[in-house]
Amino acid sequence: MGNPVVAIVGRPNVGKSTLFNKLIGERVAIVNDTPGVTRDRIFGQCEWRNRKITVIDTGGIEPYSDDIILKQMRRQAELAIDAADVIVLVTDVKSGVVATDEEVAAMMQKSGRPVVLCVNKCDGIGEPDPNFYEFYNLGLGEPIQVSSVHGHGTGDLLDAVFELLPEPNDNESEDDNIKVAIIGRPNAGKSSLVNRITGENRCIVSDIAGTTRDSIDTIVENKYGRFMLTDTAGLRRKSKVDDAIEKYSIIRAKMAIERSDVCVIMIDAEKGVTEQDTKIAGLAHEAGKACIIAVNKWDAVEKNDKTMNEYRKKLETEFSFMSYAPFIFISAKTGQRVDRLFELIVTVVNSAAMRITTGMLNDLLADAVARVQPPTDKGRRLKIMYVTQASVKPPTFVFFVNNAELFHFSYQRYLENRIRETFGMQGTPIRFIIRERNDEKK
Repeated sequence: MGNPVVAIVGRPNVGKSTLFNKLIGERVAIVNDTPGVTRDRIFGQCEWRNRKITVIDTGGIEPYSDDIILKQMRRQAELAIDAADVIVLVTDVKSGVVATDEEVAAMMQKSGRPVVLCVNKCDGIGEPDPNFYEFYNLGLGEPIQVSSVHGHGTGDLLDAVFELLPEPNDNESEDDNIKVAIIGRPNAGKSSLVNRITGENRCIVSDIAGTTRDSIDTIVENKYGRFMLTDTAGLRRKSKVDDAIEKYSIIRAKMAIERSDVCVIMIDAEKGVTEQDTKIAGLAHEAGKACIIAVNKWDAVEKNDKTMNEYRKKLETEFSFMSYAPFIFISAKTGQRVDRLFELIVTVVNSAAMRITTGMLNDLLADAVARVQPPTDKGRRLKIMYVTQASVKPPTFVFFVNNAELFHFSYQRYLENRIRETFGMQGTPIRFIIRERNDEKK
């Protein structure tokens, strides 16, 4: 990305995610009083003094913890520091300087990056909290008072960051990015796939279900194009979700589906297709998104020459409501068919954005009606005057007819199949709007 990068770091529960949300103007990072809610790096965009800045929120740094998740959170923060042009070290005025603050400050000094010291939770007005002056002892220059909840002091903080940014260069536009949401049940291998594609430990991977909580955006550029991959939290059945933080994670995953161009639905090949897999796929289908069903961990399945065909038949049965979605058998662990996955992504995105002229559509309609006559009821036959395309993503077609009630579902499915066969609309749902003559909409 062409924008300068600012990493927000600090020990757990000092308000990093609240500050991140305030700076980018959106509630992207999950905020909760529980330490360790943020685990992976989360990216966002902030604009200050006519310059766009990429802001990275990180998990809390516990320098000497042996906990598996906390060690990986520390590694994620280190990766963010390596990628940053400027570091914002966040501390908590209410607790004053603690030993972990001193250790994290020492890490920042060793990094060689310019550091801005942010003293958060200065929520009152008037004279600073007496603890504020302790932060000069960290040796990082003049601390800046901030209230990330109320937004006080964020302008001063951004001014200090702005002075340390490198000279501007031409920003790369992100408008051309293909937005890919990777969705599925917990432990299906979503984070492992992102790590395989990027070639780095971009997302924390663990056998513990629910490791990923936020929706994590990653920019990837390869021979197929430029993509923004969003790794989402695993979606479990509502009855099994009793943690408030996990409920927020599910909302984030659904938001990721809404803003995506294509959804890659991850299935665990070892566990097979479950009811929850079909419900997750239904979310993407109802949102009108182009979809690919990726069966992961294919390397771990014992196979013979019939295994793939048998598995494909099961998938066709379970996902019969979205028969347009292509299947692909991959391994995030070994990289098997990951290149082919990108080819499919480009294909289905192009299908979802396809526009067909009214002339071509009506030629197809005339041929389809000649082959299979429209249905009749009590002596009245359905007559389709003409059809036109109203929109894309998903492709939506408006049919003008003499009687909407005669336009049975089976005949709609027949016409949908003819459109797919003729124009090759793979991987995208198709929507029909039926209007009667001299009627607004029915």
